[in-house]
Amino acid sequence: MHIDFSTLTAYQRYKLMASLIVPRPIALVSTQNADGVINAAPFSMFNMLGEDPPILMISINKLKDDHLKDTAANILANGEFVVHIADEPMAEQMHRCGETVASSLSELALVGLSAAPSRAVRPPRITEAPVAFECRLSETLETPTRHIFIGEVLWLHARDDLIDLERYRVRLQNYFPVGRFGASYYVRTRDRFSMDADRPPASNPIDEID
Repeated sequence: MHIDFSTLTAYQRYKLMASLIVPRPIALVSTQNADGVINAAPFSMFNMLGEDPPILMISINKLKDDHLKDTAANILANGEFVVHIADEPMAEQMHRCGETVASSLSELALVGLSAAPSRAVRPPRITEAPVAFECRLSETLETPTRHIFIGEVLWLHARDDLIDLERYRVRLQNYFPVGRFGASYYVRTRDRFSMDADRPPASNPIDEID
């Protein structure tokens, strides 16, 4: 079939793109407003853009009448945010952070997640997350329906068993993030394989092998 995108509504384009460009990593983003309330929300329009400088991107849709989600409003106000990667143990809590609550309430308290101080930015990081990237806003792109935030990574926090700092290798056998699939579905990342036919046998095909 062949579909002319110019003939579709924005919602029809969203339904097709969001269900075909999968799986997508999920950014659980923490921000803080002027009153000190910690906001946390998941976004799957997210990815790494480069390492020199270390930058990543999150795209946040505007609400009706150009109202902003709390995450977007907080980033625009103070230019700081923390991106977390959610794994299987916290997947349900991550999903619940997407529910609509008043700006005066913190999603962390509502879903049972904990906060710890960041090193370089005001918003705290979520302690249950296996990975957290402290970010400072580098650039903002705006469309009629979205803000696209490009953040520079200042600090990385990771669970102790995830990184070998002598070789800067991630122990992928200990890392099981979840991804966004079409509609309201998610995927696990346990079904993995290598294209390297010369890779020697190992107890786990993604064990650290030089």
